[in-house]
Amino acid sequence: MAAAAGTGTGTGPGTGPGLAAPRTKTKKKQKRFVPQRLKVPRAADPLLAVLAWGVNHQINELSQVPLPVMLLPDDFKASSKIKVNNHLFNRENLPSHFKFKEYCPQVFRNLRERFGIDDQDYQVSLTRSPPHWEGSDRSFLLSYDRTLVVKELSSEDVADVHGLLSHYHQYVVQCHGSTLLPRFLGMYRVSVESEETYLLVMRNMFSHRLPVHRKYDLKGSLVSREASDKEKGKDLPTLKDMDFLNKNEKVYVGEEDQKDFMEKLKRDVEFLVQLKIMDYSLLLGIHEVGRAEQEEEEEVEEEEGGGDEGGAAVGVGSYGTSPEGIGSYLNSHRPLGPGDFDPYVDVYALRGTEAAPRREVYFMGLIDVLTQYDARKKAAHAAKTVKHGAGAEISTVHPEQYAKRFLDFITNIFA
Repeated sequence: MAAAAGTGTGTGPGTGPGLAAPRTKTKKKQKRFVPQRLKVPRAADPLLAVLAWGVNHQINELSQVPLPVMLLPDDFKASSKIKVNNHLFNRENLPSHFKFKEYCPQVFRNLRERFGIDDQDYQVSLTRSPPHWEGSDRSFLLSYDRTLVVKELSSEDVADVHGLLSHYHQYVVQCHGSTLLPRFLGMYRVSVESEETYLLVMRNMFSHRLPVHRKYDLKGSLVSREASDKEKGKDLPTLKDMDFLNKNEKVYVGEEDQKDFMEKLKRDVEFLVQLKIMDYSLLLGIHEVGRAEQEEEEEVEEEEGGGDEGGAAVGVGSYGTSPEGIGSYLNSHRPLGPGDFDPYVDVYALRGTEAAPRREVYFMGLIDVLTQYDARKKAAHAAKTVKHGAGAEISTVHPEQYAKRFLDFITNIFA
């Protein structure tokens, strides 16, 4: 039984023998979430078990380190690694050999704070129960309380995040965390069986309690921007720009909400243009209140007939005071009615107006913000121009041109 550790070793939940390292106590005594006794939950997928173990370990390590007065350039290059080589420890839940790496721990800790997320709530949301894969293509993971999304990245994507991070952090500081950009909360590398997986944790743009009934990925381009027949056959297809226009879809929100949203969007897009980023989309999710009420009534009838099959795994608690995860904030206050949401938790949500044809709640945020206009994109633009003509609304265009067309399109999605 042996263990080797890089930076970031120390006691953590399920750390086990061979990984404890003495620590000098800091003057500031911080409340910690029972670190020695929290056992990593059983996960059928070793990747998920190691992710839960690693996040637990890293958050507990950080809780012993005082918050820096300010971030330094080195913090944007730093990482914390740990290697476990232990045949006996917690073997019913964890593989016997694995490695875990957290990128820029102090930077992401600072971002979590600026986005109003307590580290203990973040820890519990990711680790109390294993996240689960969403979609048939296993494209991303969703935390058990549905407040966090974990996206698998390529090594190139990790380099792109590194390149963007200092600019992104500075922007988040300037806008006081009020942005439609993805809310990056942590980035990790999990190594199991010599296979490396890179993971980026973000806030879920959709609600953890209000189901989305229609979903669009909008770029403002009309060429090849219609969902395939295969996609349309799915339970919740991701529709595109042409589908939005063909269905005469509109977003019905109040004048003040629309103004605030567009101001935020223009500011975010300007930031992306400065970094020569393009190819991003507006993700739009629509919750139909009436349909949700009907579905809930049907579920209640089914439960009364055949017993409860298990409800949502969100406990009662509140931010930073009870270790129940991010979504628990809602249940600690008044119960929410149909179509209700708390803007502190559903940060991308907008309520539909009374004048709308049906009662709806909208979730809107920017996704896919890592693509820079490099040589590859320039070549793709040239090829598409040859194919579709110089005036065609193709998606691969210069960042300034992309931004203008994107904003023009999004301005017109409102009723």
